[in-house]
Amino acid sequence: MLGASAWAGPSHAGEDSRPLPGEEYISAARNAQVHPPLPAPNRAAGEGLGPYHRLVIRGATLIDGTGAPAIGPVDIVIEQDRIARIQGVGYAHLPIKEQGRPAQGDYEIDATGMYVLPGFINSHAHIADASQGKVGEVPPAEYVYKLWLGHGITTVREAGSFNGLRWTLNERRRSAAHEIVAPRIVPYVGFPVEVDTPGGVRTPEEARRWVDAVAAAGAEGIKFLGSPPDLMQAALAEAKLKHLRSACHHAQTAVARMNALDTSGWGLTSLEHWYGLPEALFTDRRVQDFPLDYNYSDESDRFGQAGRLWSQAAPRGSERWSQVIETLKGRDFTLVPTFTIYEASRDLMREMRAEWHEEYTLPTLMRWYAPNREAHGAYWFNWTTADEIAWKKNYTIWMSFINDYKNAGGRVAVGDDAGYIYKLFGFAYIRELELLQEAGFHPLEVVRAATLSGAELLGMSDRIGSVEAGKTADLVIVKENPLANFKVLYGTGALQLDDATHKPTRVGGVRYTIHDGIIYDAPALLGDVKRMVAAAKQREATAEQ
Repeated sequence: MLGASAWAGPSHAGEDSRPLPGEEYISAARNAQVHPPLPAPNRAAGEGLGPYHRLVIRGATLIDGTGAPAIGPVDIVIEQDRIARIQGVGYAHLPIKEQGRPAQGDYEIDATGMYVLPGFINSHAHIADASQGKVGEVPPAEYVYKLWLGHGITTVREAGSFNGLRWTLNERRRSAAHEIVAPRIVPYVGFPVEVDTPGGVRTPEEARRWVDAVAAAGAEGIKFLGSPPDLMQAALAEAKLKHLRSACHHAQTAVARMNALDTSGWGLTSLEHWYGLPEALFTDRRVQDFPLDYNYSDESDRFGQAGRLWSQAAPRGSERWSQVIETLKGRDFTLVPTFTIYEASRDLMREMRAEWHEEYTLPTLMRWYAPNREAHGAYWFNWTTADEIAWKKNYTIWMSFINDYKNAGGRVAVGDDAGYIYKLFGFAYIRELELLQEAGFHPLEVVRAATLSGAELLGMSDRIGSVEAGKTADLVIVKENPLANFKVLYGTGALQLDDATHKPTRVGGVRYTIHDGIIYDAPALLGDVKRMVAAAKQREATAEQ
C-alpha cells in the first residue's frame, strides 16, 4: 500500500551481515523506526516431504494454467524438483487404463477425483512489516508464509522489501535453500521517496547509482510510489540496463505529473492497483476533481475521493478508452489490480466480519485494521453510506477496464496486497480470484492470471507458471473443482449441501501444495497458523489478568 526507502536493516541470527554493494545508496532515513518481523524458523523435521527421485501424482484432473480447459485423468511424474512427464491415463467418467501408466515412484499421491493446478503466484505481496505492530508484535514471517503456502501460493513478488533489503534477501536465500517453510521470494525494493532526508535520492545521477547498488545487492525489481519525474525516468532507464523489472503505485501526490501512459513509456513493467489509469483516461482535465478542503494526509479524504475517480475518466468504449488500452498492450505492460485490497471500501461490514478472522487473524493485525487516523488503511473513522456507494460504482468501471484490457490481449496478473484493510494473507488472494471472475474473466482466465501471467510478469515463465514437462514442480492439489467455485480454495473451505444428510457441510481447502518438488500438507500449515493465533490471544488474555 505505502512505499518506503530500501534499508539494509539490522542483523538477525543466521543472516549475512556483511555490507551490501553500494550500501551508502541503499540506506534509508527511517532505519531507526524499522523493526522487521521475526525471520522464519528453520524448517522442522517432517515439515514437507521430498523432493523425491521420482514422485508420481495419479489420476488427477489437470488445469495447466495456460488457459486450456481441464483434462484428465492424468498421471504426473516429478523427478526431484522438475515435472518430467504428464501422461493421459484414460477418459473422463471411465475406469483408468492401467496399461501404459508411468512406473511406480518413490512416493505417490492418489489424486483420483482431485484437481491439479500450477502453484499460484502472488504478484503483489508484502511480508508483514513494522507498521503492523509494536516491537515484538509484528506478525512473524512464519505466520505469513504458512498462510500463503496453505492457500497454494508458491511464489511471491515482495513489492518493496520494506523490512529492509538485507532482511528480504536473506529470507529469499533461506527459502531457495528450503531451510524454511516459505514460498519463492522475488524481492523488489522500494525507490526512495523522501528526497530531502538522509538516504534520499536527489538527482538523476544519484537515482542511477541507487539502481546500480540494489541490482548489485541482489534485488530483482524496483517498486515506485511516486517521485519527481526526472528521478523516476533515470531510475527506469538504468533498471532496464541492469535487467531489473519495475512496479509503480502511482500515488495521488505524484500522478498529476506522471500517469500510466507516461511511466509505461519510460519502461515501467507493471502498474499496481489502478492509480494512474483513470488519470490516463482524462480528456477534460489533468487533475482529479478534488474537494478544495481535501488533505492527502487524512486517509478518509484519500480513500473517499479515490472512490470517486473512475467516474471522471473517459467512458468505456470511447476513443480515449481504446487508445489507452492499445498503447499499454503494445508496451507489454502488466496490470496488477489488487481488487481485493479496496473491497472494504464498498462493503466495510463484510470485511470486518470475515469468517476467517476469528481463528486465523492475529490480534495485533485486528488492532492494526481498526479505525485510526495514524494507521495506513484504517480510514473507518468517518466512512459513510455515500462512500460505499461511490466505491461500488468505482468498481464497475474499474473492472470493465481490466476485463477489456485482458480481452484486447493485455496481461493481467493476480496480487492481493494483504496485511492492510482487513485483508489477511492467503485468504485475500483467493478472494482476488473471485473478484476477477466478477470482473468478467472466465475461471480459466482467472487461473492463467494467477499462474502463467504472473510468471511472465516476473520473467520466469520458462520455469514456473504452468504445469508442463521440464518446468519446476510447483503445484496445487485440491479435492474440489475450483473452476466451478473458487471458494473451495479458501482455508476455511466452502459450504455445500450434503446429499446424504441434507445439511450444509464444509468442503475444499487446498490439500497439498508442492513447491520445488517438496510436498506440504496445506491443512497442517493452516493448523500451525491457528495455533499461533490461539497462543497470541491466550498471552494477551493472561497479560490482562
